[in-house]
Amino acid sequence: MRIGMILDYTFPPDPRVENEAVSLIEAGHQVFLFCLSYDKNQKDEVINGIQVKRTLSTKLEYKLSALAYTFPFYRMSMFPKIKHFLVENKIEAIHIHDMRIADAVFKVNKNFDLPVVLDLHDNMPEIMKLYPHLQKFPGKQLISPSKWKVKEEEFIQKADKIITVSQEFIDEVVVRTKMPKDKIVLVPNTVQKSFYVNAVIDEEILKRYKNNFVILYLGDTGLRRGLQTAIESMPLLIKKIKNIKLVIVGRNTTDAILKEQVKGLEIENYVDFEGWRNVKLFPSYIVASSVCISPLNRNIQHDVAYANKLFQYMSFSKPVLVSNAIAQKKLIERTNSGLVHEERNADDFANKVLQLYQNEGLQLELGKNGKQFIEEEFCWEKTSEKLIELYNELEN
Repeated sequence: MRIGMILDYTFPPDPRVENEAVSLIEAGHQVFLFCLSYDKNQKDEVINGIQVKRTLSTKLEYKLSALAYTFPFYRMSMFPKIKHFLVENKIEAIHIHDMRIADAVFKVNKNFDLPVVLDLHDNMPEIMKLYPHLQKFPGKQLISPSKWKVKEEEFIQKADKIITVSQEFIDEVVVRTKMPKDKIVLVPNTVQKSFYVNAVIDEEILKRYKNNFVILYLGDTGLRRGLQTAIESMPLLIKKIKNIKLVIVGRNTTDAILKEQVKGLEIENYVDFEGWRNVKLFPSYIVASSVCISPLNRNIQHDVAYANKLFQYMSFSKPVLVSNAIAQKKLIERTNSGLVHEERNADDFANKVLQLYQNEGLQLELGKNGKQFIEEEFCWEKTSEKLIELYNELEN
């Protein structure tokens, strides 16, 4: 089957898009990826079998995408580009990655009537409420998360199949939209075996932290991710763990707030902001760590999804410490692979870190359980089977 994936962003990197595309190619399908480029010299290419078709875009279009469900300009701009992509590549099924570009795709598809799979990476309308630029003028006046939610529900009804990332997300969508459960397929973000089997470890990173008790965070450092709780806990932990170090690998436009918090607490020597690093270095940071964290602040989105970082941590037998956001709390308790703290509660966070620090046997047990869960249940090679089944059904 000739599958046309639609991504309203640059590629690479996007691990979920790449993992899905490669799995479908290995199952015998052809995958053509529509994506954007802001470099006129960047050409189409084949990446791991994915036929990447780049469409030149502009910074203006990028800004208009945030207004996709306020004004029609973005849809109108994308319409001819998507139509050309579908015709040029003789696409037989459409796979939309997230909802920003979905309106344009559904409008184009009126001319083709192709089967459509809507891949909801996130609960976008809920996440948008937390964006800093939507808290102030002019974003607050121009961008309406409630309009995005209406459009999301419209697209869910229009699509032939829906993909989401957690069972909790499925349950929420089914209750909210009254859609039949068999229309929605669970394809969670998990790690490929190659992430931990073929990892190349950077000895410099191991050497730098060999004498530290490292609390590690990987990924987007936006304030909704809860790092302020981890930072707030550090003065309490420093009194008990002299060699402690909070290592943050990632970035966000709000990092200045986190760094100011660290400065105000006078703990600069105990917190490392590594910025964004190549994903190939993630295994090295994980191996160098003692405890790996996901201290998410609770909200509708975080309660129904869990981050890929959890599975990256587990794949290297590391105990995890997560907030009580519902989906990740259920996962960690079911697999007995870590501890749970109350969200935004620095005292509870610190107590759970101390519980692990003082019990090396518990660290090993939780890490072993997480590793077993990844190898037996939750590596990409296993969780992608439902995706392949979905497309085999569409083809037949």
